[in-house]
Amino acid sequence: MVPKVNLKFGCARGQTSVSDPFTMRCSPIHPLTSRDPNTMRRAKISIIGAGNVGASCAMWAAAKELGDIVLVDIPDKVGVAQGKAIDLACCGPTERFDASIIGTSDYADVAKSDVIIVTAGIPRKPGMSRDDLIATNVKIVRSVSEQIAANAPDAVVILVSNPLDAMVYTAWKTTGFPTNRIVGQAGCLDVARFRTFIAGKIGCSVEDVSALLLGGHGDDMVPLASYTSVHGIPVSQLLSADEITACVERAKMGGGEVVKLMGTSAYYAPASGSILMAEAIIKDKKRILPCAAYCDSEYGVGGYFVGVPAVLGSSGVEKVIEIDLNAEEKALMDESVSHVKDLVGTVRETFPDLA
Repeated sequence: MVPKVNLKFGCARGQTSVSDPFTMRCSPIHPLTSRDPNTMRRAKISIIGAGNVGASCAMWAAAKELGDIVLVDIPDKVGVAQGKAIDLACCGPTERFDASIIGTSDYADVAKSDVIIVTAGIPRKPGMSRDDLIATNVKIVRSVSEQIAANAPDAVVILVSNPLDAMVYTAWKTTGFPTNRIVGQAGCLDVARFRTFIAGKIGCSVEDVSALLLGGHGDDMVPLASYTSVHGIPVSQLLSADEITACVERAKMGGGEVVKLMGTSAYYAPASGSILMAEAIIKDKKRILPCAAYCDSEYGVGGYFVGVPAVLGSSGVEKVIEIDLNAEEKALMDESVSHVKDLVGTVRETFPDLA
């Protein structure tokens, strides 16, 4: 006689529970997951926005078995979030990970999140000005941030939405969180692209390339060839100045290259960079990673979120690392910071309540 097995399936709030395990409308809740604060539990990662970047974040997080995952989207798109959650949950047996993965439009489901990754927002469309993009995405990120503050007041928030520096500032002002728990992801993506192109040019493993970049995303990126090495060998001994510059320029334009080829923004690599940061926080790894972190006296910034190397651990940004810059690098960094200030200035002018 085959023994009867009872399986539990978790639904987003407001959904009807499912008793039939073959009617996969919701994702499985693993029996070891505990909501009792006095017992051990998995880490919890909530991802706001179930589009390409958000879904890819969920995939990388599940593959690394970082914890339980909540995919959040607006009510009109909740079916997409739920469908992707089920699809990803069904990878568990073959990819050998255990996690509760749900899709929802109810922010109550992000409660007790350790890390929240915000990918919500619209891409810049043809004919849309920078200020128009800021106005639209500030409204979205402000609304999301209000929900985060209300439902997950202890979370570390990673912003991916663009324009990044303006969105990080918006999330900080809206949530009222301390600056160490608000951080932006762009540097990890740009460094990954730079390392990839350097390795391709040399013909070596990407794992052997170590690199560092400062400043903003794309055109505002500050290349640091002097801090780039290949298994300890300065890159200048392996590539000419022109070859290094070509890799820098391709990294700067990497996003645009992808858009031209497939008609939409990149998502695997941005998501990978975001989960690299989330992993460092969840596992308290103390990784030094390039990210948009709050700088006051550091680099003479004066109270803005800019791209710098920072130590990421369980409390978020635990330390900003200051490095020596030559005159050219310092000038580029100052220019990048000035662009951040312009973006934030636009936010303050358009939304005086965020000043």
